[in-house]
Amino acid sequence: IREATHIATTGRPGPVLVDVPKDVFQEEAPFEWPSEINLRGYKPTVEGHAGMIRRAAKLINEAERPIIIAGHGVIWGDAGNELVELAEKANIPVVTTFLGISSFPESHELSYGWLGMHGMYYANMAADTADLVIGVGMRFDDRAMGRFSDFNPNAKIIHIDIDPAEIGKNFQTAVPIVGHAKNVLPRLAAEVDAAEHPPWIRWIDKMREDHPSLDIRESRRMLPQYVMRTLYEETGGDATIATGVGQHQMWAGQFYNYKRP
Repeated sequence: IREATHIATTGRPGPVLVDVPKDVFQEEAPFEWPSEINLRGYKPTVEGHAGMIRRAAKLINEAERPIIIAGHGVIWGDAGNELVELAEKANIPVVTTFLGISSFPESHELSYGWLGMHGMYYANMAADTADLVIGVGMRFDDRAMGRFSDFNPNAKIIHIDIDPAEIGKNFQTAVPIVGHAKNVLPRLAAEVDAAEHPPWIRWIDKMREDHPSLDIRESRRMLPQYVMRTLYEETGGDATIATGVGQHQMWAGQFYNYKRP
């Protein structure tokens, strides 16, 4: 149990199966919580390789159309402030996965919503047009990226994740960085040059203007989209929203602009 708890709460957090036979559960035995454990071979990498971070910075400095895709790992890793620091210094637009919503303040001028099947058109188009994709704490799964064979074949990919099993699983990665986002992002920000990318930002802004994804049609009925948008306006994005799974969850992601996780 002590080992399972350690694995579940370190590295990439997640469930761990502890399979105990019924007859063992029925027995009585003295128990003392172990103060130390030694899990041979289990040593999550959290710092990130310095050489890989320098290579990533070089690609960012050379890119004309970079984009950051932030995932749930940014929230788990409490790395939101570090993500903002990197995005602002290099002036990189940020989109998120669905589970990455709120990892980057949605009121920020560099925030362009979330991508995927139910995400914003302009977010998907930006990711598919970028010459450099920086994935942070996300899996590059089909819910976010769509059909793998159709996604942006010309972009170079930097993938930052604490779980090495996720890197290179679905897309060829130019620079893999295994580490904790809260540790890797500040070091990456220190290596990159301050930049602007005005043509790229203008292109995404025009795409958002021409293809609004969040218009609410007029109706005499109380639409769920209207309810979520009104909740946002009344709370200023500073509320905790809990949902089940279904269409209402998509509306909660689309029509409430989250200020914080």
